[in-house]
Amino acid sequence: MLKSHMDAIENHLVSISQIPANSGHNLHKGTPREAFIKEFLESHLSANVAIGTGEIIDANSQPRGQRNQYDIVIYKNNYPKLDFGGGINGFLIESVIATIEVKSVLDQAGIDQSVKAAHNAKSLTPNINRSFSTGWVPPKVINYVVAYDGPAQMSTVHGWILNSHQNNGIPLPTWTQQDKNRTPGTALDGVVLLNKGFVKLDNTPLSLNNPQNPVQGTHIVVDSPNGNLLMLFLALQEACDNIQGAWLDAVPYVQNARFQNVRIV
Repeated sequence: MLKSHMDAIENHLVSISQIPANSGHNLHKGTPREAFIKEFLESHLSANVAIGTGEIIDANSQPRGQRNQYDIVIYKNNYPKLDFGGGINGFLIESVIATIEVKSVLDQAGIDQSVKAAHNAKSLTPNINRSFSTGWVPPKVINYVVAYDGPAQMSTVHGWILNSHQNNGIPLPTWTQQDKNRTPGTALDGVVLLNKGFVKLDNTPLSLNNPQNPVQGTHIVVDSPNGNLLMLFLALQEACDNIQGAWLDAVPYVQNARFQNVRIV
């Protein structure tokens, strides 16, 4: 039932993506397609998360510093956010679970941009107090790309990812079977090409690797006309579906602020 439902939505997303295709500006093509993915997530993910658009900061971020804008940010709705106006927000890294970049047509340039943005997000430092947790908690923010069109084979996308890591000096993650679920990626965690397939880091409990006879490798590469939105949904839900006794450690944000005439009396 779940796969049939997700496959129907995947086909629907590809179909309705043709509506803005007749527009004459790339922004007018891309923005509606981002909205289609955002609406899908808002209607299907857990109520304990919210969906937004904007940039991500940590305690070391500076005003007017160069930062990436993320098409879709999935964040914990019990944390604050900064309202920049026009539906654009600043999200504390402590609150962010995942980001998604939406591409109309996937190519090497799009992968390069997304790999660098994902690496930047993973380079931010969260400051959190923890008392307990149950379920799988991602060791760092997870970063995905969803594309409506692209190459015929997902091996091409995998090659683009490897090229981008090499060209930007970003090492690929390494792990053993014992510690892979605790080892974060270093950039993108996955790329989903609707109706064509997906590439996903194999470092979460959600794996297609045979647990009885696992193959050593970094990525799962799948060519398939369906099941791709299902994998994205399950990967995101897996990251959201945990219980944590955790809260923001505000001290680093205060330490990097400057106050005058401070007195302790």
